[in-house]
Amino acid sequence: MEEKKLYVKQLRPYLYLLDEAHNATGYLVIGEDKACVIDTMCGDCNLYEEVRKLTDKPLVVVNTHGHIDHIAGNVYFDESYMNLKDMPIVEMFLRDPEVKEWLENNKLTVPPFKDIKGGDVIDLGGKTLEAIDLPGHTPGGILLLLKEDRILFTGDGINHHLWMQLDGCLSLEEYVEELDKVMYLENEADLILHGHARDFDDISLMRCLRDGIQEICDGKTEGDEPYEWFDGVDRQHHFAVLDGKKYQQDDHVVCYKENNIHRR
Repeated sequence: MEEKKLYVKQLRPYLYLLDEAHNATGYLVIGEDKACVIDTMCGDCNLYEEVRKLTDKPLVVVNTHGHIDHIAGNVYFDESYMNLKDMPIVEMFLRDPEVKEWLENNKLTVPPFKDIKGGDVIDLGGKTLEAIDLPGHTPGGILLLLKEDRILFTGDGINHHLWMQLDGCLSLEEYVEELDKVMYLENEADLILHGHARDFDDISLMRCLRDGIQEICDGKTEGDEPYEWFDGVDRQHHFAVLDGKKYQQDDHVVCYKENNIHRR
């Protein structure tokens, strides 16, 4: 696999955005005692070596979910934390012939996963990351709240281009219910960093996304368009965001399958 460019952007003195060739985004949070890598992206560069240019502190690796563009770079580390409900997704990717060939050709292995779930806390020393369950995009999706700085890391579960057309996604009605369980985070975070971001988003993105999914559930889909992706053609629904808030993208869509709407 050809090594691709990693763009490193310092967002705070203790916080770095790691953008792997604009394909996926990870983060480095540095505390007084430890540092945490949140998502390891596609594995297109040696992420361990890149992180070591930024900190020499002991490292904790956490995956927000099990999709390959968030876990492939785990091969450069000794272990990682992930909600083990996503292990079937990981195992599916590891059976893919291209992934197997890449691992074999580069003499790489995926290290063990340790379980992490809602309520678990990672103490970095002066910086605390709390895991919050958000199944939907995948069965074991989690959010990570950096409490001291009111920043919410959302993986792919809350973003501007939400994929809910994949096998293993909850129905849209079920996902609205799961989002409603975490809406209290509007009062505990000010900013969102998601798994394909290049900067911060206002926390209001969470409710705007939730309301956009509800529109689909309510049948307000007259203007929805076809969405072409590598596994076929599904639908996409544009949702509105709030005026006067900071968002780092201009397009906001939910991608979905018609048969993943269980209208009551």
